[in-house]
Order: sequence, then structure tokens, then C-alpha cells
Amino acid sequence: MREYKVRELRDTSGERGEVTAALSLIFILLMTFAASMLESTSMQNAKNYCRADVNRAVECLFAEYQKELLEEYEVFALEGTYETGTYDEKLLFDRLAWYGAGNMSHQIIRIQFLTDSGGQAFYEQAAAYMEHKYGIDRAKKYLGETASWDQQVDGIRDYVRQEQENGEKLKSLLEENEGEIPKEDNPVEHVNTLKNTPLLTLVTPKDMQLSEKSLAVADTASHRKRNTGFGDFSDVPETSGAVQALLFGEYIMEHFAMAADGKSTGVLDYQAEYILEGKPSDKENLEAVVRRLLRLRLVSNYACIQTDSVKKAEAAALAATLCSMLAIPAITEAAAQALIFAWAYGESVVDIRSLLKGNRVPLVKTGDSWQLQLSGILKLGTEEDQNDGADTEGGLRYKDYLRILLFLGNKKKEGMRTLDLIEQNLRTEKGQSYFRADYCISKIELKSTRIFRRGISYQFPTCFGYH
Repeated sequence: MREYKVRELRDTSGERGEVTAALSLIFILLMTFAASMLESTSMQNAKNYCRADVNRAVECLFAEYQKELLEEYEVFALEGTYETGTYDEKLLFDRLAWYGAGNMSHQIIRIQFLTDSGGQAFYEQAAAYMEHKYGIDRAKKYLGETASWDQQVDGIRDYVRQEQENGEKLKSLLEENEGEIPKEDNPVEHVNTLKNTPLLTLVTPKDMQLSEKSLAVADTASHRKRNTGFGDFSDVPETSGAVQALLFGEYIMEHFAMAADGKSTGVLDYQAEYILEGKPSDKENLEAVVRRLLRLRLVSNYACIQTDSVKKAEAAALAATLCSMLAIPAITEAAAQALIFAWAYGESVVDIRSLLKGNRVPLVKTGDSWQLQLSGILKLGTEEDQNDGADTEGGLRYKDYLRILLFLGNKKKEGMRTLDLIEQNLRTEKGQSYFRADYCISKIELKSTRIFRRGISYQFPTCFGYH
């Protein structure tokens, strides 16, 4: 009986030993799993800390935006030279290390400066600022008029073609009939003479003093060899379209002076005109803008005469008087058309004077808003010429006409020329002699690398930009 009990105890003892070994194996597996989970968690936390460190450092880096650029022109950008005038990526990496991301290596994958792609980043910020400040309605109220502005360009081409064809027709008819139209008291001959005189001399109001300022364009961002970014930011949607073009025009008119203001400020007085034309001096830019405005007005004024039977009859009567010795209807008809073209030119000259004086001129003329008599053409450009134009209620001011030109212009050229002025104004007016728009960073993407214990490498991207 005792032997049986002993055997039973032994058997029970053996079973217990087998269970203890199995539990030990399970315990070891659980410990291994727990340790691996702890290691994985520890590594993931280390990665998260790395990303957090870089995100914080990059945000601190971009918080060092150029203060004067923001205060004066509402544009965010990181001045990449840190007031040294020399751009070096090491400066950025040193700042990242200062802000706590120095325990890893960094590489710039892509970077965008304000001047890249024709100033696209600047253009977007300027339009976004105006939308934020005034709302989208600031641009939308002009959106319905942009189609007629585009038609003005087509109208200019048609006008030039018609004037040239009529001039050639009149010349041919006179040669065929061996005739000649008197030059004395002939508005057409007088206008031909005016077209060969300096335009600013003809259109400048009597009391307007023209600016003598000029700019060394060779040193501007739009002309010199620029520092450029690299990498494709196509995944960042660009802002473009008619609304943005109108908003950018509003930005220019809010921040930059123009001829009709009569202000002396910055490196140039006629800054909006420089943005439109990009010439070295105020006079050259104003003359180029005035010439474009003259063409716009020619189309409108010519159309007004063509729909006014009284004015057409007056032109026909004068043509008949000038051609009385020829008595050829075709010549008289061509001469009447030449007089209408001359009359439209004279009226346009008076319109420009009125605009530069600060008056309003309707985009589409009527008989009530017409300013120049046919006989008054002969006084233009002479000592008897005292007609500086009238202020027509409901018309457009000089600023409104520039809005049209800005909308019709090349957006990349306008953006770069705007950066020219910003750069030069900050240098001369704010003492930022080191400032260069092509060193101002708008967007950046970094690839950061951190080496952990046991040689484990971790790489991750960080992208930041001003929007």
C-alpha cells in the first residue's frame, strides 16, 4: 500500500515538472514579445520625437521672416542670407540646429524663392492678401468688365488696320488724279505733325511737373542672373485666373505710386508705370503707358464719331471744302474718313491730359462727354492750346485705366517688376542693403536622417511654406 502511494506521488511530481517547463517557455516568449514591443515603442517614440523636433525647428526657422517685407508689402518670406547678402544652405542648417534639430543630418530636397517661376510665390501671396483684406467681391465687381477689356485689344488692331488702309486709299486716289489736298487749315496734316512730336510734350497737363528719377535696371531682380530654387512643387496647387489677376492689380495700386498721384516716393515716382513697362526712367515708363492708353482711347473715340451723325456730317463738310478743287466723290469720302481718324486722335490726346490731371474720362464716349471740336485740332500742341480736359461724372480715373492695363499685361513680367521695386525700395528706404528677392525663401522641403542605436537609420521629409 505504501509503495503504491509513493509511485503515485512520483508520477504527480513528474507531471508537475513538465508543466513548469512549458510555463517557462511561454514566459520566455511573452517576455521576448514584451521586450520587442517595448523596443518597437521606444523606437517609434524616438522617431516621433525626431519628427517633432524637426517640425518645431522648421516652424521656428520660418518664424524668422523678413520683417520689413511683411510690414511694408504684406509678404512673408525667409531672408536666406540672414543679413549677410550671401546665400548659403549651411546658414539654414545652423538655425535648425539652434532650434533643436541638430542631432541629425538634413538635406534640402526642394526649395522655392520669391522670384522663381516669374515670381509665382509672390504673386500668390499678394493676391491672397488682397482677398483676405477686402474679400473676393473686390475683384468680382470688375469681372464682368474684363471681356470688354479684351475686346479693346482686338479693337486697337482693327483701328490701326483701318487707318492704314484709308491712308493708302487716299494717297492712291490723289496720285491717280494728280491731285493734292491743301495742307493749310487741314487737321489731318496737323495731326501727322503732332504724331512726330514727343508724346509727353503733347499730353502732359500744363501744371504737371514730370519726374526725373531713374533706376539702374541691370541690378534689378528681373534683369540680373538670379539665384533659383529647385524641385517640383506641382503638388502644391497654384492660384491663377482672372480673379487673382484682378486682385494682384489691386495690390499694385494699393502699394505703389502712379503718375496721377503727384507723389514723390521710393526709387521711382511712377512705380505702377514701371511695373507695366519696365523701363529705366519715370519719363520712359510714363510715355509707354500713355501710348497704350492713347490706343485704348482711339478705339472708343473713333467708334463714338462713327455712331454720331452730326460729327460725321461735320467731317464730311470739311472734307468737301478741302477737296473742292478735285470734285471726286471717292477722294472726298476718303478725306472725310481721314478727318475722323484725326479727330479721334485729337480727342484722345485731350482724354490723356484729363486723366493725368486727375479727372474722369468715360471708357465709352457719347456726344455729351465729347471734349474737342473739329476746329480745335489745329490748336493742339500750339501756344493757343489750353484744353486740359474736363471731369466727366461716371467716368474712369487714371487709376482705373491702369487697372485695365495691368489685367491685360503679362503676369510674370508684372510680378518680377513688382519685386524689383520692393527690393530697391527696401534697400534705399529701409536700409536693407543686403536684401535680394531671389534669396527670399517661400517654400522648402527637407529630408532629415537620424542614426539610432545599433546603426538603425531613419529618414523622413518635412515640408513648410508660406501660403
